[in-house]
Amino acid sequence: MKGTLLFMIGLFLLCSFGCATEEYVRKQVEPVADRIGKIENRVAGIEARLAALENRPVLSPADIEAAKKDTAEARAQAEQAMKGAQDAAGKAESAASRAETAADKAEKAAQKAAKAFELGQRK
Repeated sequence: MKGTLLFMIGLFLLCSFGCATEEYVRKQVEPVADRIGKIENRVAGIEARLAALENRPVLSPADIEAAKKDTAEARAQAEQAMKGAQDAAGKAESAASRAETAADKAEKAAQKAAKAFELGQRK
């Protein structure tokens, strides 16, 4: 009798709580489904950006080394050109100095010639 009574109480409790209604399940699942949808959209965006990154050309270590070598060669040529320009500037300054000296001598010679001409005219 005790066993039957316990069985009946258990059966009553099981039936009284029953199954969840569709409305209850919908209310519980909707927020989770919304969050999952947002996460799926973010994942799709990340996958698209990742695919774009994967399609970009990738430089190999050999390409990088070649670029470094070209850069070093360009730098050496630029330094060489700078040295040549400095040498040319030094030569130009020297030539300008010599030209000024020659101009001064020519002016002095012209003054002497003018004086000699004046003296020659006075006689």
